[in-house]
Amino acid sequence: MIRIFECGDVFLKKSVDMNIGRILLRHQCLLLLVLSCFAFSVKGAEVATAKEVVNTFQLRLIDAMSGGATLGFDGRYSLVEVAVRESHHLTKIARIVVGKEWGKLSKAQKKLLVDRFSQLIFSSYANFFNEFSGETFNYISEEETRRGGIIVHTLLEIPDDENVKFDYMLKKNGDSWRIINIIANGVSDLALKRSEYTEVLSRQGFDALIGLMEQKIVTFSKDS
Repeated sequence: MIRIFECGDVFLKKSVDMNIGRILLRHQCLLLLVLSCFAFSVKGAEVATAKEVVNTFQLRLIDAMSGGATLGFDGRYSLVEVAVRESHHLTKIARIVVGKEWGKLSKAQKKLLVDRFSQLIFSSYANFFNEFSGETFNYISEEETRRGGIIVHTLLEIPDDENVKFDYMLKKNGDSWRIINIIANGVSDLALKRSEYTEVLSRQGFDALIGLMEQKIVTFSKDS
C-alpha cells in the first residue's frame, strides 16, 4: 500500500507540474501578445514631425481644391476644417492675434473668440482654395527657431502663374507640432490679423470684433 501511495503521489506530482507548466506557457504567450500589441501601438502613435504636419495639411488643401465646384463651399469647408484643426494651434493663434487684450476677456468671451476666429479661418481657406489647376506644394527646407519652434519652408507651384512661397511657423502643443503662423511671400498672416483685430477690439470693443469676423465669414461663403 505504501508503494501504491508513493506511485500515486509521484503521478499526482507530475500532473500538477504539467498543469503548472501549461499555465506558465499560456501566461508567457499572453505576455508576448500584449507586449507585441503595445510595441505596435507605440509605433503607430509616433508623433508627426513638423514637416509631416505641414505636408498633410497641404495635401488636404489640394483635395479641397480638386473638389472645387463639385464640393461647393460647404464641402470644401468641411475638408479644410478637419485639416486646420489637426494642424493649427487655434487657441494660441487667437490669443496672439488680440495680444494683451486677451487677458481682459472673460472665459466665455475667449471661447466665443476662438470659435469665431476658427470659423473665419475655415471659411477663408474654403474660399481661396476653390479650384484646381495643377498646383503642387513642394517642401524646400526647415530650420529651428531660438525659442524651440520650427519653420518649414515650402513652395506652391502654380502653372502659368507666379509661384507662392509659404513658410509655416510651428510650435509644440504638448507632444504635437502645430502651426501658429503662415508667411506668404514674406507677409505674415498673423501680423496682418493682429494689426486689424487689436485695433477694433481696443477702440470698438469685443462685440464689434465678433461682428467683424461674422461679417467676413458670410462674405467668404457668398463669394465662393
